[in-house]
Amino acid sequence: MRDVSKFVQGFKRFQHQYLGNRHTLFDRLVEEGQHPRALMISCCDSRCDPALLTDCDPGDMFVVRNVANLVPPHTQATFFAATSSAMAFAVRNLEVEHIIVMGHARCGGIRTLMANRPPECDEEELIAKWLGIAADARQRVLQELPGKPAETQERACEQAAILISLENLLSYPWIRRRVHEGSLALHGWYFDMERGELLQYQAATGKFQVLVPNFNLYEEAASGSRVMGA
Repeated sequence: MRDVSKFVQGFKRFQHQYLGNRHTLFDRLVEEGQHPRALMISCCDSRCDPALLTDCDPGDMFVVRNVANLVPPHTQATFFAATSSAMAFAVRNLEVEHIIVMGHARCGGIRTLMANRPPECDEEELIAKWLGIAADARQRVLQELPGKPAETQERACEQAAILISLENLLSYPWIRRRVHEGSLALHGWYFDMERGELLQYQAATGKFQVLVPNFNLYEEAASGSRVMGA
């Protein structure tokens, strides 16, 4: 078993960066409290740390992480209170202005959902019950992409699950009211870790479109074209 010394050393670097000088960021956060502008609901996948991906400072973002970045509908809020109570705290107590649901490529939770194997133990039963929140996303993909490769269906389901979560957010009266009043905005993001790009759902087109491109890809492609044409 590997020890946790890597994390201890990491905390020491954190101390040096954030706590080493007088009047630090954390002095202000302790004295004034937190005032994040956004709630980020993201996957607990170890490759997708939302603060790292968005280069946020402490205090910028209130983060909820769970398997497959799911939001339970209001009718199931008390059954999945860990997520719904965090949402309520962010909206009611912290008065965030944005809720971002961020999914990602190669999501193990979505792969498990698409495989749809009957649970064989208590751990799998817990996972299956949670992933059932996105069962409609799986059904949509199977109807729209029958016979497609598993990888294609999984990517489609990763994005469809984000839409399910956005729909479920609006099932909460206190979220729906704030959205209609214009004091709260909802966003659906998708981190394509294979291409290093961030996509955003556009309601006008009904599609996920690139919000932050990875220009390195295009530079490499252009460089390759020049070499081929030389």
